[in-house]
Amino acid sequence: MSSLTTAPLAPLIERLYAQASAATSPVLASVSSEERDRLMHSKTEYLALYSMLKDLWLPVSRETGALLYMLARSTQARTIVEFGTSFGLSTLHLAAALRDNGGGVLIGSEFEASKVELAREHFIEGGVSDLINIREGDALVSLASDLPDRVDLLLLDGAKALYGDVLNLVERHLRPGALVVADNTDYCPEYLVYVRAPENGYLSVPFSDDIELSMRLG
Repeated sequence: MSSLTTAPLAPLIERLYAQASAATSPVLASVSSEERDRLMHSKTEYLALYSMLKDLWLPVSRETGALLYMLARSTQARTIVEFGTSFGLSTLHLAAALRDNGGGVLIGSEFEASKVELAREHFIEGGVSDLINIREGDALVSLASDLPDRVDLLLLDGAKALYGDVLNLVERHLRPGALVVADNTDYCPEYLVYVRAPENGYLSVPFSDDIELSMRLG
């Protein structure tokens, strides 16, 4: 049996995916695709985009959620860092793996206060709040200190232009063999160049359409 496929997490996750599918953003719909792309790639204006997205769920796909669980579970992860919690669907998958691994801690980060509040309610409902520490605010500040000495898995799923900066904050904590999962990497060409260059200490491959899976070599 798995915490991911049994109550209370399984019905909660199913309900949250249904809510995510029904969510819309009239503000975002009023912005051209060109402007959205520009903001996605900007390191200085990304907050303008994410203010438009504050009501959207932006969850990982069901398949990516299952992948996150399997990666964390199979590597016996005990310490996980997540950039971009949103309403907590990816976090619930990772926390399920921590529970089944015997415990641990997931340090998350989320800029939007309303999302943090609702995500914490989901963690309580799912029975995993004891495993999760969500840090509210700019991840470049909240993840800059007080990280575990050893991090087993890093999930990058926040502002795409900041993937490299967040990796730089966490990198020295990654144990040899630690995994880095980056979602929506079609917006992150500089990040991909970095993790795919052998001299930077990773073995990295594309996984699915827009996921990059990297392993820290040393």
